[in-house]
Amino acid sequence: MFPGMGGKVNPKQLERQMKSMGIDMYEIEGVKQVIIKTADKDIVFNDAQVTVIDARGQKMYQLVGTPEEKPLEKEIPEADITLVSQQANVPHDMAKQALKDSKGDLAEAILKLSGSK
Repeated sequence: MFPGMGGKVNPKQLERQMKSMGIDMYEIEGVKQVIIKTADKDIVFNDAQVTVIDARGQKMYQLVGTPEEKPLEKEIPEADITLVSQQANVPHDMAKQALKDSKGDLAEAILKLSGSK
């Protein structure tokens, strides 16, 4: 809390104090979606409210909303699909699905497809 405010916050007084300290705060209007991308997932906010706090040129973004986590699908190299397809003697799309099911493990995909003939 700010000193001298006695526990009660007057929004106008707070705004004046923030301005006097060089802090500006405003909401970004019309935000449709915010996505945070990590190495293994995306965190998606479809109902986000974003507030910018600009403290002497240093901007901070405050995000409020309901997150939805979406795991990323591992990209399978075309060379791996071709190898599995040739080794197991199956069509390209079957090899790709087997690699997805085996999380990219070539040997597991080939064995699975070879045993399913």
